[in-house]
Amino acid sequence: MKNVLRIVRRDILRLLRVPTAWVIMVGLIMIPPMYAWFNIIGFWNPYGNTGNITIDIANEDRGASNATLGDLKLGDQIVDQLKANDQLGWRFVTSAKALSDVQSGRSYAAIVIPKDFSESLAGVVTDSGKRPQLKYYVNEKINAVSPKITDTGASTLDSQINSTFVSTVSEVLSGMVNTIGDQINAKADAATAKAIAELESTDAKITKIRSSITDLTTSLQAVPRKTAQTRRSVAQAQSLARQASATLNGISSLTGDTRTALTGFAGTSSAAFDRGSNLLSQVSAKANTSIAAVTGSLSSANGTVAGTLATLNQLNKDTQEVIDLLNRLPVPPTSLIEKLTKQNSDIAASIDRMTTLNRHTGDTIDAMSKTADSANTATQQSLAAAGKARDTLASASLPQLDAGVDSLTDTAGTVSSGLSSQSTLTTQIGTMLDQIDSAVASTVSVLRQTDKGLASLEPRLETLSTDLATLSSSNVLSDLLGTDGKLDVASISNFMMSPTVLDTKTLYPVGTYGSGMAPLFACLSLWVGAFAFVVIVKLEVDDEDLPFTPTAGERYCGRFLLLSLLSVLQGVVVPAGNLIIGVQTANPFMYVLTGVACALTFLCIIYALSSLFMHVGKALCVLLIIVQIPGGSGVYPIEMMPRFFRVLYPLFPFRYAINAFRETIGGFYGLTWLKDVGILALFAVVFFTVGLAARPLMANLNRLFARQIAESDMIVGEPVHLPGDGFRVSQMIRALADRDEYRAEINRRAQAFALRYPRLRRGALVTGIVVPAVLVTVFALTPGVKLVALATWIVWILLILGFLMVIELMRDSFERQAALGTLSDESIRAMLYERKGRGGRRERGDSDTKPATAARKEGHTA
Repeated sequence: MKNVLRIVRRDILRLLRVPTAWVIMVGLIMIPPMYAWFNIIGFWNPYGNTGNITIDIANEDRGASNATLGDLKLGDQIVDQLKANDQLGWRFVTSAKALSDVQSGRSYAAIVIPKDFSESLAGVVTDSGKRPQLKYYVNEKINAVSPKITDTGASTLDSQINSTFVSTVSEVLSGMVNTIGDQINAKADAATAKAIAELESTDAKITKIRSSITDLTTSLQAVPRKTAQTRRSVAQAQSLARQASATLNGISSLTGDTRTALTGFAGTSSAAFDRGSNLLSQVSAKANTSIAAVTGSLSSANGTVAGTLATLNQLNKDTQEVIDLLNRLPVPPTSLIEKLTKQNSDIAASIDRMTTLNRHTGDTIDAMSKTADSANTATQQSLAAAGKARDTLASASLPQLDAGVDSLTDTAGTVSSGLSSQSTLTTQIGTMLDQIDSAVASTVSVLRQTDKGLASLEPRLETLSTDLATLSSSNVLSDLLGTDGKLDVASISNFMMSPTVLDTKTLYPVGTYGSGMAPLFACLSLWVGAFAFVVIVKLEVDDEDLPFTPTAGERYCGRFLLLSLLSVLQGVVVPAGNLIIGVQTANPFMYVLTGVACALTFLCIIYALSSLFMHVGKALCVLLIIVQIPGGSGVYPIEMMPRFFRVLYPLFPFRYAINAFRETIGGFYGLTWLKDVGILALFAVVFFTVGLAARPLMANLNRLFARQIAESDMIVGEPVHLPGDGFRVSQMIRALADRDEYRAEINRRAQAFALRYPRLRRGALVTGIVVPAVLVTVFALTPGVKLVALATWIVWILLILGFLMVIELMRDSFERQAALGTLSDESIRAMLYERKGRGGRRERGDSDTKPATAARKEGHTA
């Protein structure tokens, strides 16, 4: 650090000894800030002078007469309002003059009010007329910003016309309302009374429906008990029918035995006749008993089914009444009515089927009664025939008895068939009873939901009725109309003209446009100032007047420290001047401190690029400021910029510098300022470190640049004073070890490269021209990729430049290696000793420098 300070002290004394240098240094410090000051003053309040922006107004409106709105002359009203408006420079001329002024550039824009403007606008209210149109002409070539200002004026005028028209219509309508106010009140009272009556009637109907639903639900809940009783009766009848069928089957068997007995023993003994008579009497008694039991059971089941039918018929009737009541509600529940109607239809179908079954059951009972009578008659006939058989056994008794037995057998078969068919009917009755139970359960569920919905509807109807009654008896309408019972026309008109009020609360207010633009202009000034320092001041540090040979790092830090003193002064002058001209700030000290931080950061970036790449690095500094002006969000939000700039936005130091300045101008939020300044410090550290570390590595390239620039005799350059002669230690050792072999190998490689060198250079130049030409074509034919093509163009040019630098560096390397082979061993050893000495004692005297200097001169000459 001591040697760095020595270099800085030496350079400051040099500047102080030359008065002209003072003027130059002062100019370097003060001229770039003037760029910020003049631009900030120029942009201080441009929108405060919009009254000088000329806009021609041509009024051709003829007016209109409307039965509702009366006489309208909206064009004259617009002109009167604009004459009282000084936001823009309104000038009232004819339509021909307005168009001529816009075309010639004497005015920035023109608005023509057509002849049918009032008529068209009135037609919007009274019929379906066309929408009125204002003709707007603008000359966009005069200025880039003026069309935006005139567009705003035209939009404001359009909004003002719409507001005025709505206000006028509201005023007319309010007058019409006042004219028929009494009729409105009377109709409102009648409508309220009618609505209250309807609500009360509906409430009464709902109460009645709920009562009917309760009764119907009670009846339906008794149906499962009756259907269960019917099932038991039917099951008992079915069991008795099975027993009777078994008995009748036994009768058939007994009659067979009787016929056999009569046939076998008729001729032998009268005892057989007595036995047959007894058997017939027993069979007849059993048959009569079974038939009587079955008939009784079927009669009981028939009665139970008849009772169920009566209940279902009443259920069907009650459900229909509920459906009718629901249909008469003000808002009938459609889905509920559909469910009840379907359930009612299903129950009606079940009633029809049960009625048919009950009728068939009655017919069966009658048939069985007749069958029992027939069986009894046949039995008596058989017994009588058996008695006569004792007398006339041999003649006609046996045939007659046999006929009686056959008649009894047929009767038993008929009764058995009837009982079998009755079993099928009882099965159908059970199925129908299951359907009835399911339908009743579903109906009960629907009725309960209906009752629940009606129960929630009742308090709402009561509340609505109470509100209407309260409203009709209150003075709310009178309050709206006013004390005189009339609408306040002026208040309504003003409200319709501007129904809302925008309550603006500005956070971090910035008083002037100049203060808002100050961060961008300050950053531009500081960047240009840092760039001017590296262009005017020499970046190379020589050894003159120094008692030591500085290293590359000491040279880099020494010159940077001198430039940083100038940058700090400029970083103070720019924000201090902004404060003097009136730029607002939340904290003056932090504002100036931000300027110093930005100045040092920009210097680190520009000094590193310029030191490493010399003129190419300075060109990169110019490129960086070009892309940062639109990409640093200094004027427009970055969200409004193309995607190219949005992607690179986080990499631009302008982003953080401008944001830090804005914090000190508008006000601080959290740690935003510290974060932005911290990122700027990171930029500074990274570029300073890269420059310090890479500077010695770029010594040969920089010497090549300096030598070729000097050879051009047209470009201003400076010699490179980095220590060393450009020879690596390994090369010098190889040259000392075997000079002939070293020279042969270097010559071979140099000749091979010399053959390729022209082709490489021509190829680079050709591709450097062809590829940009192709990109220009793409740029012209595909406007959507403008920035991509431009960025690709720049990157390609940088690649070509880098390639040319590499081949030139290789050519220079071969030349230096060839020159090394021409040096004497003493010169090479002197350079080795000198390089070894640089790592040891730093102070030098004359005796230390002469051998090394002579060796360098010998090598360079060779």
